[in-house]
Amino acid sequence: MKKFLKIGIPVLILILAAVFWWRYYFVFGEGVKAGDLNFVVKKGYIFKTWEGRIIQVGFKTPTPNAMQSNEFDFSIENDSIAHILENYSGKFVEVRYKEYFHAIPWRGNSNYIVTGIVKAENPVNQNTLPY
Repeated sequence: MKKFLKIGIPVLILILAAVFWWRYYFVFGEGVKAGDLNFVVKKGYIFKTWEGRIIQVGFKTPTPNAMQSNEFDFSIENDSIAHILENYSGKFVEVRYKEYFHAIPWRGNSNYIVTGIVKAENPVNQNTLPY
């Protein structure tokens, strides 16, 4: 029985660690999304994470003669990318992202994590705003 516990417990810990890695850290997919940046905000009770939304306008819908607006909710790990995207609110942007199976509270609320900016329209000039 002791020999079983000496071998079984480390194997069980390794299996649980592998399952945890696969569920939360394995990159399921990578890609680029484009659309109008709706917002970027830093929020959270314990873990303050950057969250954002891109509105993708499209014509392909499940019901005929209807127009659909797709929303792409994402999180941002890198503060510098979030600060850059703050200046592009309301503008057309293309972002590179990674998709995970599940979200982790310290990484963000979404399974999609933006890792870079591919293209963006002219940013909002903070010096010319009336307020």
